[in-house]
Amino acid sequence: MSKNIITNDFTNDFTNYITKGGKTLVTIKEVAKRAGVSASTVSRALSGKIPVNEETKKKVMEAVEELNYQPNILAQGLKDGKSKTLGLIIPNIRDLVFPAAIRGIEDTANKYGYTVVLCNTDEDVEREQFYIDSLRRRLIDGFIFSTARPGHEHLLKLKNEGFPMVFLIRRISGNVDAVTADNINGAYEATKYLLSRGLKNIALITGSSDILLYQERFEGYKKALKEANIPLNHDIILHDVYGWEDGYKSMMTLLGKGLKPDAVFATSDPKAIGVIRAIKDYGLSVPEDISVIGFDDLDMVALLDPPLTTVSQPFYEMGVAACKRLIKLIEAKNKPNPIIKTLPCKLKIRSSVR
Repeated sequence: MSKNIITNDFTNDFTNYITKGGKTLVTIKEVAKRAGVSASTVSRALSGKIPVNEETKKKVMEAVEELNYQPNILAQGLKDGKSKTLGLIIPNIRDLVFPAAIRGIEDTANKYGYTVVLCNTDEDVEREQFYIDSLRRRLIDGFIFSTARPGHEHLLKLKNEGFPMVFLIRRISGNVDAVTADNINGAYEATKYLLSRGLKNIALITGSSDILLYQERFEGYKKALKEANIPLNHDIILHDVYGWEDGYKSMMTLLGKGLKPDAVFATSDPKAIGVIRAIKDYGLSVPEDISVIGFDDLDMVALLDPPLTTVSQPFYEMGVAACKRLIKLIEAKNKPNPIIKTLPCKLKIRSSVR
């Protein structure tokens, strides 16, 4: 289990919290005794919500510094029902679309005084449910989910309970708070660019057909072909392709069947990396024989040979927007209506398209 996840045994958690190196942490009563005031006065002085005269506050702060007092965040959470902690649930920490988004979330959370707990599900619904249940028992204030797909009805149940939550990158259909990229227009612009280069026989290598963002990218691809009066060729449209290894195998399959497209639109950069490797291993060249375009704009793709033309997603900005939205939901007295925030993508033209 990830070290970022609080363990099941609450007693052990609490014991670990109040002790450090076998020594009990300083209590608010000890601070009060050192400062010569009541515990409630210390609490008021530290909270800043109720005025305390400057001389008394100075005594309290001196005592805090001398004793190295650390406020008990858990106790504060029990008192006001909030822990200033957010849960971030992602499907795979090794997926390179997440680091920039996570950084955006973390930077924003820190700015507003929140801590982020990261959980990795490996697309396992039971594991995800465990994390949700475990963190809710610890007074988590809200969740950001990037795991949405069929079989995740428990997420809708959580929403219907009124628990603050925002979907990021992936989302489920319906009236939910979400921050996503403009997948339809991004795929449309990618396919349209290939068409503008005189490439008409365009293969599509795409992801899981039950994930909404891949459905949207397929829609963008179809829209561009329809405008160009080019019928769909289902022989060169491959769904449910995962990562660069599957991208490699899928391209090898097409070439092995004698289905040599003018270009390939891979709906993620890892798939595109696999496609390029397969084309080269087959004895062909990119882009002279087959052009390739991706979707993501991961850091390394500009270093490929040739550098990859791709659709750039604003991952950091998406993380910032998702975190801000979640904090607004948590702190709002009257819950705002759900919104879906769609951030624009940008085509990054490099050398993988002729």
